[in-house]
Amino acid sequence: MSARYVVTLVITFALPVAVLAQGSGTATAKPAPTAESRLVVMPANDMKWTDLDPSGAPGVKVANLWGNYAKGAFGALFKLPAGFAAPLHTHTYDMKVVIVSGTYIQAPEGKPEFRLGPGSYFMQPGGKYRHTTTCDKASDCVFLVESKGPFDLKMVNVGKGTTK
Repeated sequence: MSARYVVTLVITFALPVAVLAQGSGTATAKPAPTAESRLVVMPANDMKWTDLDPSGAPGVKVANLWGNYAKGAFGALFKLPAGFAAPLHTHTYDMKVVIVSGTYIQAPEGKPEFRLGPGSYFMQPGGKYRHTTTCDKASDCVFLVESKGPFDLKMVNVGKGTTK
């Protein structure tokens, strides 16, 4: 037998058998998830509302929808009691906000306040965007927040112009 004939036999018979043998292990391919298996349903009565931070924001509640507002990227509902007011502060991360109910009031430092009712949207920049947040006295404010990082509230020390 010539060397060429042996190489041809190996390529023709041995290589396909080796490839098939590697693929015949016990591991099986997992089927792609169906749209139905990825469905998430959360009726309003099943929302798990918790205190945001009793020391810095009394009465403020949060309900995680995806992710975790305290640890990283998230989507959550926030609820401010009617008449709630947070003094001048900043946040580390950008937040996309949709007002669900109530009248949300924000005043950027040195600029006029804006008032937003249900269905309104705003994108609040993270970093040095200093503002106050208030909920109108007529009713609680509920709003959806989405962010790529955890929620924080850095109060501005007005006397020194710094954040804590």
